[in-house]
Amino acid sequence: MSMIGYARVSSIGQSLEVQREKLITAGVDPEHHLFEEKKSGLDSERPQLKEALRFVRKGDVFVVCRIDRLARSTADLYRIVEDLQKKGVSFTCLDQPEIDTQSKYGRLMFGILASIAEFETDLRKERQMDGIAAAKGNGVKFGRKVQLTPDVMAAIHKMRNDGVLIREIMMEMKLSKATIYRALAAGSLPRGDGAAGKHGFLEPQMG
Repeated sequence: MSMIGYARVSSIGQSLEVQREKLITAGVDPEHHLFEEKKSGLDSERPQLKEALRFVRKGDVFVVCRIDRLARSTADLYRIVEDLQKKGVSFTCLDQPEIDTQSKYGRLMFGILASIAEFETDLRKERQMDGIAAAKGNGVKFGRKVQLTPDVMAAIHKMRNDGVLIREIMMEMKLSKATIYRALAAGSLPRGDGAAGKHGFLEPQMG
């Protein structure tokens, strides 16, 4: 069994020394089993953390000083520890001894963390759906934007020439009023296909 230590600080100007000393005192071999880096906790690209998680083997103990040195959120922490457990690796936190999967109480704590992580995920999804609903209520359209192709413009002109109201064209074509008027102003049809202006362009009718 080996103790694999991970230390992190957020910026170049901060020192890893305090975490390093604690991890070495706990039994981490600084030459072969200590992984450290200077990266923001919000940065998902933490190469030394990824290397440490690849390095651990069944029976090892993964050690950090504080959980905020390891994870970006409760869900992130639970995901990392779950991956370690699948490999048969224990996890412990020196400054927060209650976070220790080697003890019954520690495993209970992670069961609670799993519930919190699930709650955070559900809450995030709910907020996202609420945001989408609010945006739709304000007229924001989602999905693939309809392009003003020649066929689409011709259809808009045809409907308008047949007396279809702008709001009905908007509903049928799933386009905004501004886009409909832009199509009417920019497009043209051959003479004889509808009422034309003096240059042969269909003139948009207000309505």
